[in-house]
Amino acid sequence: MSWELPPLGAIRVFEAAARLGSFTKAAEELGMTQSAASYQIKVLEERAGTPLFIRKTRQIALTEAGQHLAPHATGAFSTLADAWVATKGGAAGVLSVTTMATFASNWLAVWLGTFQLMHPDLAVKVDTSSRLVDFAREDIDIGIRTGTGKWPGLAAHYLFKADYTPMLSPELAESVGGIRHPEDLYKVALCGPDDPWWKTWFEAAGAVFDRDRVIAGPALGGQAYDAMAALTDQGAAILTHNLYSALLAKGQLLQPFDVVGSDGDGYWLVHLESRRNTPKIKVFRDWVLSQTADTRESEVRQA
Repeated sequence: MSWELPPLGAIRVFEAAARLGSFTKAAEELGMTQSAASYQIKVLEERAGTPLFIRKTRQIALTEAGQHLAPHATGAFSTLADAWVATKGGAAGVLSVTTMATFASNWLAVWLGTFQLMHPDLAVKVDTSSRLVDFAREDIDIGIRTGTGKWPGLAAHYLFKADYTPMLSPELAESVGGIRHPEDLYKVALCGPDDPWWKTWFEAAGAVFDRDRVIAGPALGGQAYDAMAALTDQGAAILTHNLYSALLAKGQLLQPFDVVGSDGDGYWLVHLESRRNTPKIKVFRDWVLSQTADTRESEVRQA
């Protein structure tokens, strides 16, 4: 079998330039001069019979043909790199994971050390961001997201529900005589009082969320920060139960009610479908799924 392929060196320069948005940066990454990188691009464009980049002053942009080729080039090199690692004997190198700060601080930070002991040759690099990355274009192996599990081109593995409920410190609850009814929450400050989760939770509990009765607590813009405020007696926070089970078990946080609010979302581990069998992705995916298996089984029993 034979294929009509461009020069491998030229396509490698193209992939780097398209990903980095610069001939100079591509040359630096590949250890060559800028003129050599530009020459390789010229060779590739001559073979293609069409420009792949629009040259502007101090910047470049992909043409329509370049935009079509770029993700395929990146995917091909990723597949080749994965196959080479597998050939050498398994999971090694760097595994890049993107997730929200809440999951990173309350789940990964608790359990990741166990994984690293099991796989000392695989370094996990965590990026905490709420943005949706482009797995075909960015140097990201795995994402952990909230949603319904439907993202085109990605394999999605369900971890657990993203349901939420009020939590506060036992000391704060005791200071107001206890929190026994939803209306008792008006006795303490509510962290992030404008968060729509509060209204959803009150309705799920059969109560009315009266914004005028709320004592406004700190609005810090994220669960991880609201939880810290709750831990330091600054108010009640509305938090995902499955991410704070360790603090609840230790008695550092109190969950006054069994009622949970839900918008139907769950936590999912995602990666490119084409990289399902990549060794480093496979071992991390299987480990996370095993660590969260008890939570999923508990959800089934309660359903």
